[in-house]
Amino acid sequence: MLGNFKRIMAAITGSLLLAACQVIPGAEAPRPDAGGPVIDQPTAPDSAVLPEDEDRHRVALLVPMSGSNAEVGQSIANATTMALLDTGAQNLRITTYDTNAGAGAAASRAISDGNRLILGPLQRDNVGAVLEQARPRDIPLITFSNDTTVARSDVFVMGHIPEQSVVRSVNFAFDQGASRFAILAPRGDYGNRTTAAAEQAILARGGTVVDVQRYDRGNTSIISAADRLTTAGGFDTVLIADNARLAAMAAPRLKDAGDALPSIIGTELWSRQDSLLNEGAMRGAWFAAVPDDRYRQFASSYESRFGEQPFRIATLGYDAVLLTLRLTRDWEPGTDLPAGLLTTDGGFLGLDGPIRFQTNGLGERAMEVRQVGNGAFTVVDPAPTGF
Repeated sequence: MLGNFKRIMAAITGSLLLAACQVIPGAEAPRPDAGGPVIDQPTAPDSAVLPEDEDRHRVALLVPMSGSNAEVGQSIANATTMALLDTGAQNLRITTYDTNAGAGAAASRAISDGNRLILGPLQRDNVGAVLEQARPRDIPLITFSNDTTVARSDVFVMGHIPEQSVVRSVNFAFDQGASRFAILAPRGDYGNRTTAAAEQAILARGGTVVDVQRYDRGNTSIISAADRLTTAGGFDTVLIADNARLAAMAAPRLKDAGDALPSIIGTELWSRQDSLLNEGAMRGAWFAAVPDDRYRQFASSYESRFGEQPFRIATLGYDAVLLTLRLTRDWEPGTDLPAGLLTTDGGFLGLDGPIRFQTNGLGERAMEVRQVGNGAFTVVDPAPTGF
């Protein structure tokens, strides 16, 4: 399985030569020999004993390695280790710093240790504290958060942004003939973001937002909200901006199994949620997410190495290393990351497909559209291969 996964990584490199994306080298693209990849985990060593590493780039990984999110942080850290080993990277030293005791303190330690790029933090609430330490030193952040509000010219959002998933699903629905939309969304930040994105996308295509119903997450109020939509009527498509469990609860209140309309669309939260396949009213529903093919190979390789399945977000750690390796082509060790390298027009290719950072820090992703079927998901509109 490890061999299969390494062949896939080599294929990523080769395919990028054919596509417009800028490519991250695989193990077959040798680096100047500096003794092999260096991985410091989970706690940063004292800066007084760090070697000079004149031929290596020092990169900090800021994730929670203790506390309630430790398993997620460890999964991301493991993925960065995999990427270093799979690519044979010889010019990187990646040191992991635990943000659980204080993201600002972790960032300060990382900067004093000589790191010139920060991968992380994971949580949006930690971005401000890290940026406060990093900005005076002109050190950019590549955060694993998916919150667009933290994006800046020096904070690049690498997470899968739900607004982009919604826009992709809405546009696909329009292409199938949809024009009158209703929206079911939870109260709170996620519901606010997805609702706003859907409304903007619908109006941009000349469609109509017939009704918006909000509800409290975590209970059965989504059923009442769906009933209110059905009573009002007048729509041909419904966006359910919530997870698979709640979507499956709402769908039978909107349509009977086998009915063509209304069409149901969802978000990236439905990715890899097989429970959707058990609800007849969900069959034919569409949602957009990053391509999943390489993730399955990654997960198998990860399990063979670490004895457990990774968190889905772990691919961000892997891809962050691939992206960093691409940057090192034009970035001298020991110097600041040159302005503009992260915002190249062609973008970068990773396990989750192409990603391109805009100058405002937002990461633009190529997403595919999947359809919920009888026992399986099918891709009905593949993701673009580049930008």
